[in-house]
Amino acid sequence: MAQIQTQDPGGKKGSKKRRAKKHPAEIDMTPMVDLMCLLITFFMLTTAFAKAKVMVITMPEKDQKQDEKTAPKISAERTLNILLSGNDEVYYYNGQATPDKQMPQLIKSDFSKDGIRKMLLDRNRELFTKIYEYRDKRIKGEIIVPDTTFENTIKQMKFDDKQGPIVLIKADTAARYKDIVNIIDEMAICNIASYAIVDIGQVESMMIQGVRAGTPLTTYPKIQVREK
Repeated sequence: MAQIQTQDPGGKKGSKKRRAKKHPAEIDMTPMVDLMCLLITFFMLTTAFAKAKVMVITMPEKDQKQDEKTAPKISAERTLNILLSGNDEVYYYNGQATPDKQMPQLIKSDFSKDGIRKMLLDRNRELFTKIYEYRDKRIKGEIIVPDTTFENTIKQMKFDDKQGPIVLIKADTAARYKDIVNIIDEMAICNIASYAIVDIGQVESMMIQGVRAGTPLTTYPKIQVREK
């Protein structure tokens, strides 16, 4: 085994020990600077692209003059009922299902471009075209308005609309949350001015069952009310 000599080879007295020179510890920070730049760039890009996925729903303003006990009147001609059920099934009918009158025809559809969307665009063609042309002029630079004015103008177009459908969205117990999100997306795509999510009635559930069984309802069914 090698040993370190503490004396000089000549064995002279008074010889001094040679001490190794101590150098201060140094760390090369150049790679760390490059890594920090890469991390900062990564977080900046991911923060810009990873935006929160939210759904903006415009709620109607409450009329202070309206009596709380009095429900708003809805025109039967403009009323469009959309029923959601399981297996991505979508049904719709026009008007209202009321006793002593002939039952409206329940039509089965889906979420394809030739399904519920095509029907909504046909019913809301006038308002959709007006909003589309206004947006197109802004994109082409024919009109220059700030974002707030642009959004307020579209809101006013929807408020002044008296021809488009008033959509009532109703989902049964078999419908999924995804179906609600999809139908609200269709409302935004088709620029529907007035729509609401309400509870489905017992008669409408029976209408869905009748269409599935191939025996659609033609008369208002007798409903037995259970006593609590």
